[in-house]
Amino acid sequence: MLDELLHRVRGYSPRPLETERSFPEAAVLVPITRSDEPELVLTLRASGLSTHSGEVAFPGGRRDPEDRDLVHTALREAEEEIGLPPGLVEVVGPLSSLVSRHGIQVTPYVGLVPDYVEYKANDGEIASVFSVPLAFFRSDPREMTHRIDYLGRSWYVPSYTYGEYRIWGLTAIMVVELVNLIFDDAQIALHQPPEHFIHLR
Repeated sequence: MLDELLHRVRGYSPRPLETERSFPEAAVLVPITRSDEPELVLTLRASGLSTHSGEVAFPGGRRDPEDRDLVHTALREAEEEIGLPPGLVEVVGPLSSLVSRHGIQVTPYVGLVPDYVEYKANDGEIASVFSVPLAFFRSDPREMTHRIDYLGRSWYVPSYTYGEYRIWGLTAIMVVELVNLIFDDAQIALHQPPEHFIHLR
């Protein structure tokens, strides 16, 4: 499965960001464990943060002026937030950039990581680090759908619950793009409402 994942992500052309505005830049790392049953590594952000507090997210943050590029941003932030050494990450390629509700352009980078890493959460930013099997998302086990009107179109974004964690918003959009790319039988629509859609505000 990992060989196919590598092949598909490396050959992927992310969607262009459909806006003429410019936004401050940020990047996140989408870590996938190098194992027979690959898992996504995610974080629960600390509850006291000024933005996205208490939310599930991939490790990442805003680009610093000193960062060579957005890959450097993603790797630097992952080391700061969860103690992931950049040398253990094989960066595979980007997914599509998105604009957060705070007006930040976020670019995700898929990276393979060993399955033996002991993560060290930065207590000031991260409440916990956890992993979810990629296959969990394959059948789209959403508990609810949020409609988000964003960049001129409606998005129907799934919300997943895994154990005590709720995965939704921009993070869920990134997960869906990745899962659709990797699994031929997992074509999860983001621009059409699911069959039993209830509009939640």
